[in-house]
Amino acid sequence: MTRRSLLLSALAAPALGAAAKVSERTVTPEKVFTAPGGRHPNGLQAVAEGLWILDQSDNKAYLTGFDGKLKRTLETDADRGSGIGFDGKNLWIASTYNRKTLEVDPQTGMTLRSFETPGAGVVAFAKNPNQPATGAHGIEFHGGKMWIAVPPAVKIYRIDPADNHVEHEIPAPGERPHGISFQGDSLWCTESNHMAFYKLDPQTGAWNEKIRLAEGSATPHGMSIWKGWMWYSDADGGGGVYRIQL
Repeated sequence: MTRRSLLLSALAAPALGAAAKVSERTVTPEKVFTAPGGRHPNGLQAVAEGLWILDQSDNKAYLTGFDGKLKRTLETDADRGSGIGFDGKNLWIASTYNRKTLEVDPQTGMTLRSFETPGAGVVAFAKNPNQPATGAHGIEFHGGKMWIAVPPAVKIYRIDPADNHVEHEIPAPGERPHGISFQGDSLWCTESNHMAFYKLDPQTGAWNEKIRLAEGSATPHGMSIWKGWMWYSDADGGGGVYRIQL
């Protein structure tokens, strides 16, 4: 290599190694309504009819309008579930405390299939040394594949729902990933301990946008995106359903 080539390589190195540009902002969410049920809405999924809300305290799935009007209530086999998704035909539930992923009939609540959740275990941020093992939180379908956020593994998995095998995985931001949702080809992930949402590259897990919730906001758990709005639910006792304009 010539001296000139070495000089050009040295000049180019900082640009090639520079971190990707990221944007961060702080927002105050708008409370739209209080979720039905036991007021621990831990899973959220937006669909054309409105919002599917999974309550962790009564294990019921509620379908409401975007205004909060109740349309349907389902009894489910979830064990303190933390996530709910929709594949275009059936519901999928993260049954967190028995570490299962359930495929559920959206008309009856009947479990059609049940799978073991990958990455299950005890979360790193557990305060109780005897904390039980848990499974998945957020669930999202995209391109016929199921994505699930699993806090014990601190990972987000892409799964083939036909046989539950893991096709791909990425690191989650922080240590408590919760609701996840796609916006185009980007994957948003709730980080409950950070009171924030991260926009991720679904191939690598790298993030380039972060939305922080203003001080005093309700803690985000379930999350879903619909027509330019990010919806999230608070499972810490308030039971509110909120939205943020993207």
